[in-house]
Amino acid sequence: MDACENELAPLPLKIQDNTFRDGHQSIFATRMRTEDMIPIAERMDEVGFWAIEVWGGATFDTMHRFLAEDPWERPRALKRYIKKTPFSMLLRGQNLVGYRHYADDVVNAFVDKACEIGIDIFRIFDALNDLRNVESSLKRVKKNGKYAEGAICYSLTGKHLGGDVYTLEYYVAKCRDLEAMGADSICIKDMAGLLSPYDAYNLVRALKEVLAVPLHLHTHYTSGMASMTYLKAIEAGVDIVDTCIAPFAMRSSMPALEPLLVTLQDTPRDPHLDISFLLNLGKYLEKMAAKYRPFKASNKVSVLDEGVLVHQIPGGMISNLVSQLKDMKALDRLDEVYDEIPATRRDLGNPPLVTPISQIIGAQAVMNVLFGKYKMVTNQLKDLVYGLYGKTPSPVDPELQKKILKNYRRGRTPITGRPADYLGPELDEMRAKIGPLAKNDEDLLTYVLYPQTGEQFLKWKYGLEPKPDAVKARTIDDIKGP
Repeated sequence: MDACENELAPLPLKIQDNTFRDGHQSIFATRMRTEDMIPIAERMDEVGFWAIEVWGGATFDTMHRFLAEDPWERPRALKRYIKKTPFSMLLRGQNLVGYRHYADDVVNAFVDKACEIGIDIFRIFDALNDLRNVESSLKRVKKNGKYAEGAICYSLTGKHLGGDVYTLEYYVAKCRDLEAMGADSICIKDMAGLLSPYDAYNLVRALKEVLAVPLHLHTHYTSGMASMTYLKAIEAGVDIVDTCIAPFAMRSSMPALEPLLVTLQDTPRDPHLDISFLLNLGKYLEKMAAKYRPFKASNKVSVLDEGVLVHQIPGGMISNLVSQLKDMKALDRLDEVYDEIPATRRDLGNPPLVTPISQIIGAQAVMNVLFGKYKMVTNQLKDLVYGLYGKTPSPVDPELQKKILKNYRRGRTPITGRPADYLGPELDEMRAKIGPLAKNDEDLLTYVLYPQTGEQFLKWKYGLEPKPDAVKARTIDDIKGP
C-alpha cells in the first residue's frame, strides 16, 4: 500500500500559500511592500491555492510603522487582482493584531472592517490557548458569513509530545472545544517548528478520529524538521498545510512548496499544482527580494536554528532578546538568558511562547539574569499573573504570584473570568481622543490598536508631517538595513 494512501484522507492535499504574509515576516522582517506583490498577484490567483495569507500577524504593525502604508489598503489592492482565491489572515483573538487585549467593541469593529476589505478566512488563536479569548472574534466572523479557522498553539514542556501539560489529550480536548464553538476548520499552529514527524503523525491521527471539520497544519522550518513533519502529517490524513514559494521559504519560514509537490506527485494526496508555473513565480520573487536582503538575519551561516530543539525559543523571540541585551550592553549574557527562559516559563504556568506572551516571558528572563530573580518585574508580567491575558496552561507558582501582585494596582487576587469581561468599551473614548485626525473607522482602529505609532502614521497619511526617508525606501540602494 502506498505510504500516502490511507482511509482517513485519500483526497488531494490542499495548500495555503503564506508567501505574502508569514514568509516575508519570517525572513525579511515583514518589510515586503504591496507594490512588490501586485506584479505576480494575478498569476498567484491561477495556481490553485486553497487560500493565500495576505494579512494579520505583524503586517499591520510593520506597514503603518515602518513602511508608511495604510494596512487596510493591502487586501483591497490585492483583491483587484486576486479574484478567485480566498484571502486568509492571522488574528490573535482578543489581541487582534496588537499586543494587549482589546474590548469587545474593538474586536467586533475590527472583524467587521476586515471582512469589508476582503478577508475571507480568519485563523484565530490565543497565546495561552484560553479559548475564552477567541469567543468574540470567532462569533463575529461567523456573523459576517466568513470562514472561521480555530487554531491551537503547539508547545512542549519536553522534547516530545507528552508530559504533564502538552499531552495528546490536551490538544484533542482543545480542538474539540473549538469545533463545538463553530470553527469551520482546526489549525495546529506550530510557530517554533517544534512538532516532530512522528508526534505529528500521532497527533493528526488522533484528531482526524474525533473531528468532523478539516484539519490544517502550520509549522516553521526553524528546527529543520518541518518538511519531514508535513510528510508524516500528510500520511496521517491532514487536509491542509501552509507553504511558501521557495525564495520565501525555509529558514524560520514555512517549508517550500515545490519539493513537496514533487514528493506527492502521482500519489492520492497529489495537490495537482503546476510546478513549472510556480518556478516562474519563484524567479520573480528571487529577483525582487534583493531589495529586502538587508533585513534578512545574517548573524549565522546555517539555515537552521538547531538550538530551538533544546531551548524552544521561536526565532522572533530570539531577535527581541538580542535587541534588549544590546540596549543594555549585555549581549554576552545571551546564553544565560536562554537557560533562564525555561525556568521563567515554568514559574509562570508553562505558556506557549508566542506573541505577546513570548515577549513578556523573554523580557522577564532578561531581568532575572541581569538584576536577580524577580527583583524587577514588568507591568505586562503583572497583568499576566493577574489573569488579564487569560488562564495559563498550568498554575503560576503561588508564592511567586503573591510576590508579583503585592503592590499591583488592580489588587492581589487574580481574576478567574473571561479577561475581556473586565474591559469597558473603548471606541468612543478613543474617538474623542484622536478627534478629526481619524477621518473614518479604519483610521480610528489604527489609532486604537497603536495609539502612538498609529497617530504618527495618520499625520503622515494626511500630509500633516513629512515621511522620514526610512519609511520611503524603495530600492536596495535606499535601504540602509536594520
